[in-house]
Amino acid sequence: MRRLLLVSNSTLYGSGYLDHCEENIRSFFSRDVKRVLFVPYALHDRDEYAKIARNKFQSLGYEVDSIHEAADPVEAVRKAEAIFIGGGNTFRLLKCLYDNKLVTEIRKRVLEEGVPYMGSSAGTNVATISINTTNDMPIVFPPSFSAIGLVPFNINPHYLDTDPNSRHMGETREQRITQFHEEPGTPCVLGLREGCMLLVEGDKATLLGTTKARLFMRGQPSVEYSPGSDLSFLLTAAQ
Repeated sequence: MRRLLLVSNSTLYGSGYLDHCEENIRSFFSRDVKRVLFVPYALHDRDEYAKIARNKFQSLGYEVDSIHEAADPVEAVRKAEAIFIGGGNTFRLLKCLYDNKLVTEIRKRVLEEGVPYMGSSAGTNVATISINTTNDMPIVFPPSFSAIGLVPFNINPHYLDTDPNSRHMGETREQRITQFHEEPGTPCVLGLREGCMLLVEGDKATLLGTTKARLFMRGQPSVEYSPGSDLSFLLTAAQ
């Protein structure tokens, strides 16, 4: 049974790293997990990133192994009790996953073997069908925009509502997602505002956190969902 915790953001305004979702993390990994494999590929300074993640997870009672310290990244994934992929630049992250031959391996461990997967921001992006709805700049080029595919839809982390008082003339997040849906064959997009997250347990998906999420389906009006909402239909009716 797949178990996913897909978090919009790792740091919420006014709090520290993963503070806003630490109770969700404890509940998600439970007592069965002792060590978490951390993937810091989305940031350039992997040592510092691993240090930050290690300190946080140790405070929650978990040890952290960082994949960038492993002699064989594929073997590290094969032995992992749980996987956490952090945020940063989504293009850099996905390229590193492909370069290290980890996309298929992570998908297998999570979907076929039930290894818990947690992602935040970019780590949430790569858990979906593709990274086409990321907010990041393409500072590097992965061989494909296709991601790990743990859920059959796209997510836009850090979703921002349109500010009616803003004088900024660039596209709003809503307009960019609309442009995404103008292309054929694109799945639905779940806009996760900062402070919310999606918990997937098998065929059940539940919105958690303190803020609402906004769902965009091509050709349909967007819909708002509050924390506690059952979004299981996304796992079977995402197109």
